[in-house]
Amino acid sequence: MRLLIILAFLFSFGCTEKSPLPAAGPGSGPTAPTGSGASFLSLGDSYTIGQGVPQADRWSVQLARTAGFASPDIIARTGWTSGELQQAIREANNTRTYELVSLQIGVNNQFRNLPLATYRTEFRQLLQTATTFAGNRPGRVFVLSIPDWGRSPYAQSSDQARIAREIDQFNGAAREECQRAGVAFVDITDLTRAATGDVSQFAPDGLHYSGKQMQQWAQRALPVAQGLLK
Repeated sequence: MRLLIILAFLFSFGCTEKSPLPAAGPGSGPTAPTGSGASFLSLGDSYTIGQGVPQADRWSVQLARTAGFASPDIIARTGWTSGELQQAIREANNTRTYELVSLQIGVNNQFRNLPLATYRTEFRQLLQTATTFAGNRPGRVFVLSIPDWGRSPYAQSSDQARIAREIDQFNGAAREECQRAGVAFVDITDLTRAATGDVSQFAPDGLHYSGKQMQQWAQRALPVAQGLLK
């Protein structure tokens, strides 16, 4: 019953955030990499959409605001796995090129007990997709690690040790694939574990994260993102 309730949280908030994604015109390409006003695409799941918090509190929006990037285009939905994100990207038919692309995906693969090998394959494909969005420049893509939802207030009665172990395995696979692809990997999992016991770090549902916690993700990603644009 506990798992069913958590699953309901993960899938019931199914609003998709797809910012307008106009197709690039003939001969168009990436804007100049000045950093200021740089175009930004953020791909992911509930952590990218900022489930349960205002739009301004989403980590990618906070990052863009702090760094002076353009407001990010976002393709994300609560509950998406790596395979579902890839399908949604295909359906979005976005042909734009961005100066910066972020990816954060995998928690729902772990939650649904999907094979790690499948995640690795799909994650590798998503890195290729993200690189295409970045003008075939892997050096303009960065990945945020999967938070440890087992430390959330809602999961207090769950097998936290197992969840942590599996999250580490998924993150390990993502890190290895990023290294192979030449993509930056930003580890924010420790920040989510440090949030244990602090209700201000979580959204009202007790399962997702507050703008306060996501601000820490944005701060950790900031120097990486700025470095990629140099």
